[in-house]
Amino acid sequence: MIEYLPQSLHQSDLHLIQFGMEQCAPRHSFGPAMRDYYKIHYILEGEGRFEIGGKTYRLAKGQGFLISPGTITHYIADDDCPWKYCWIGFGGIKAATLLMQAGLSVEQPIFSSGDGRFFLESIEAMAGSRTMANGREIKLTGLLYLWLAMLVGSGPPEHRALKENMRDKYVAQVVHFIGLNYASRITVGAIAQMIGLQRSYLNSLFQDVMGCSIQQYLIAYRIRKAAELLVTTKLSVGDIARSVGYEDPLLFSKMFRKNMELSPSDYRSNGKE
Repeated sequence: MIEYLPQSLHQSDLHLIQFGMEQCAPRHSFGPAMRDYYKIHYILEGEGRFEIGGKTYRLAKGQGFLISPGTITHYIADDDCPWKYCWIGFGGIKAATLLMQAGLSVEQPIFSSGDGRFFLESIEAMAGSRTMANGREIKLTGLLYLWLAMLVGSGPPEHRALKENMRDKYVAQVVHFIGLNYASRITVGAIAQMIGLQRSYLNSLFQDVMGCSIQQYLIAYRIRKAAELLVTTKLSVGDIARSVGYEDPLLFSKMFRKNMELSPSDYRSNGKE
């Protein structure tokens, strides 16, 4: 049993792409191949092998494995006791963050959970939602969140604290980079490339900690610096615009008014800080 779902236009944070369940024949295999979305298999019965990055994992009932986008994997059912597994495929800007909370990554793709009935009933609920006239997409997303919540709850207790420390480290790197380079023509993509993370993933981490996107923080930082220059220097508005990373003075004035509710000239005249 397998179902592929249309691309979600409303659940950009997290959305289900496919789900299924299969009793595999002996030595049934997939790959080596690459996916462009996340996929998690949970083993309901039997055994098999999962191969990734030159490593081979022998897995059995109660265990599962993560396939990450852009990663070559290969998995094969056992000769004598082939596995029966269920799976979900999903994507969205919060997917990487939620998997990180569960302690799952390319480097650590294996997990264990003794609650096989939960995963089986989740897949059955997904399949059963086909009869819904309205709201199916929302229900599927809710079931996906519950699946990931189970994985987070099954993860090692110390892993969450470790990952939160890494999250704070990445956010601090973004803040530091903007503080040094706000006057240059930097982009969120360039910041993500410098740190070594995907743009959407880094922005999601930043949003969780700071409560705003990286782009919103960059704009607010530039406007704050411009406001300081307006009241502490005699530089022209055009010079101040260029000093905080805006080549176009008109665009700078528009952004300044939007954030400060005054034009740069009026702000200077009022001596605001």
